[in-house]
Formats: sequence, structure tokens, C-alpha cells
Amino acid sequence: MNFILPPGPFDAYIFDCDGTLADTMPLHYRAWCAALREYQAEFPEALFYELGGVPTERIIEILNERHGHHIPVHEAYERKEALFRELIPHITPIEPVVELVHQFHGRHPLAVASGGARDIVTRTLAGLGILDKFQAIVTAEDCQRGKPAPDPFLEAARQLGVTPSRCLVFEDTSTGIAAAQAAGMQYILVPPPVRTS
Repeated sequence: MNFILPPGPFDAYIFDCDGTLADTMPLHYRAWCAALREYQAEFPEALFYELGGVPTERIIEILNERHGHHIPVHEAYERKEALFRELIPHITPIEPVVELVHQFHGRHPLAVASGGARDIVTRTLAGLGILDKFQAIVTAEDCQRGKPAPDPFLEAARQLGVTPSRCLVFEDTSTGIAAAQAAGMQYILVPPPVRTS
């Protein structure tokens, strides 16, 4: 996985977390399936990836709307996040992207902008050994509107003190790319990691 960076220079770099820095998407899906089974609900895998980057509570609302479920949003959110926390020790890095974090650190301001909960995001970054590399971490608790709205990326740029158009975003989902575009930022689409198992 080699990245060709768009012509810069850029004043700051902003990274999504799940699926971009950390290979967490299969683990999130496992947690989702286990949590939703308790409510006799299913989450098709294709829909899970389609909704990548959407905040957890909003996903539950979407499942209720689309499939006529009556899943209690906050209760199911708490259950899914608790199940995912148990899987955090199994998270692996997406090495080429984490390597860029190491390259950029100390030379440019860095931020994470994620639709995940702060507790989960910080634990994930700590598990990868890169939590201290970021000057700003924006999570679902920091914005009223999550991706595909531009708010998470705009808030990250604000915290870094950088003009949005001078930021480069690394994202793995169409939802995240739409948010970066809406924020007026250039972006790199991170392809899914190749898994051998």
C-alpha cells in the first residue's frame, strides 16, 4: 500500500481512526452482531461497511428506520461499545498509515477525527502506541453532526489552528471522504487492508 500524496504543502494532517489507522472494522462488526443478536436484530455486513464512519447511535437509529426495529438506542450503543472494548487487545495497526504518522510527527500538526466514542478512540490509539502523536482528537462527543457532515474535520482544523483548505485527510470510507470534501479538504482514500486469515 503506497500513497501518492496530492501536491501540497499541507499545514496539517487529519486521520480517521477505524479502518484508517487501526484495522478495527472486522472487530466492530463482531461487536455489532453480538449486541444486536440480543435484540433479535441483524446487521447485514454490506450495510455495516456502507455506514462506515457514521456515529454508533445514528447507525442504530438507521437500523430502526430501515428495518422497523425498536432497538433502544442508548442501551444498544452502550452494549455494542462494551463488547468492542473486550476486543481492543486484538486491534492491529494499518502499518503504512501509522508509518506516515511517525514521519509527520514533530514536523506538522496531526489530528484524529473519528465518529467513534472518545473512550474507544483513545484506547485504540494507545493500543497502537500513537496516542501521544496527535495534538487534537475529535470524536462523536465533540460534534452535533457526525460524518458525512464536515463538522469533525472542521473542528479538528480549528483545534489545530489551521485553515481547513490546508489540511490533508486520510479516510477509508465514502462517508468520511464526503465529510472531507464538504470541509474543503483534500484527502487520501485508504484501501482496506489485505488480510491473510
